[in-house]
Amino acid sequence: MLATFAVSGFAFASWVSRIPALREQLELTPGSLGRTLLVGALGSVVSLPFAGRVITAVGATRTVMLGVVVAALGLLGLGLAVDVAADVTATAVAIFVIAVGISLWDVAMNHEGAAVEQALGRTIMPVFHAFFSGGTVLGALVAAGLVRLSVPVLAHLAGAAALALVLGLWAPRGFLPRAQEVTEGAAVAEPHGSAWLEPRTLVIGLVVLVAALTEGTANDWIALAVTEGHDQPEEIGVLAFATFLAAMTAGRLLGVRLLDRYGRVPVLRVLFALAVAGSLLVVLGTTAMAFVGVVLWGIGASLGFPTGMSAAADDPARAAARLSVVSTIGYLAFIVGPPLLGMIGDHTGVLRSLLVVGLLALPALLAVPAVREPSRRT
Repeated sequence: MLATFAVSGFAFASWVSRIPALREQLELTPGSLGRTLLVGALGSVVSLPFAGRVITAVGATRTVMLGVVVAALGLLGLGLAVDVAADVTATAVAIFVIAVGISLWDVAMNHEGAAVEQALGRTIMPVFHAFFSGGTVLGALVAAGLVRLSVPVLAHLAGAAALALVLGLWAPRGFLPRAQEVTEGAAVAEPHGSAWLEPRTLVIGLVVLVAALTEGTANDWIALAVTEGHDQPEEIGVLAFATFLAAMTAGRLLGVRLLDRYGRVPVLRVLFALAVAGSLLVVLGTTAMAFVGVVLWGIGASLGFPTGMSAAADDPARAAARLSVVSTIGYLAFIVGPPLLGMIGDHTGVLRSLLVVGLLALPALLAVPAVREPSRRT
């Protein structure tokens, strides 16, 4: 289970960490880069609404395996599109394929994580997401070293695809049989009515949307912002990205006890505030202050997404449907985020465009009570 999250994180960070190289080799402006990343976001949004049905039909294990294969093909295709074809359209298609694979992988492993959390009766989802973040840290550090050694994008992503296939197809074999039973029983046990019509589910989706925007903005743009905005070499930008991921991993590991002790709502309120403070330091501070800001931003972004997933799965009988809805809303962040920041970046520079993170926290602070635990509701 933990390995499934970690390998997914490694695969994700492997291609995201090469965004500066992708931009340079294809000679993209911030706006055109944002539109290229937008195609990948569309891949997520196309596949996520069907993820719950796929899980119900074939189980979480097979859904993860399907996602692994599709993502690996996309990674290889991206390397070929950038290094061999040097074609923007082919690059966008490859990113689309990666997004479809990782989205199926993501919803299925979160469904399994929710089933494990329900069985244990305590908060555990952030630990799974910490292993995802740990995988992204490893992926980013490997990428930084490969960039330093001038390893081509194709060689890097082909290796990442091979690793994803080997480990990604092996790890889900350890999923709990109970998670499979809960999944297959959901179609029978869940009450009639679409999860898209449930107000609480939609508000949880808003929290996850803002959390994903806060996290995704850093994933997509922090390396480029440090490289261009702070006038640093590419490997320093990748190191800033790795620092963000390390801080987010630490926040997820330490946050489990905080969530159990203080509850989801107060913890998320504090963390959203930390993310705002961190983003301001990255934009307005020196390079050294920016690295402090990256740490605060990473901690602040650490628990929003996994806590939203847990809240969506509070009722096991509706978990698959609600996770699909919440994930779809959350992944809209990857549609809105890249073109929005790309447009702003064309006029203000990538670094200044990150100020939008502060504005995103306001609706989340109003929506956070929707994730409150069943035992704490009045």
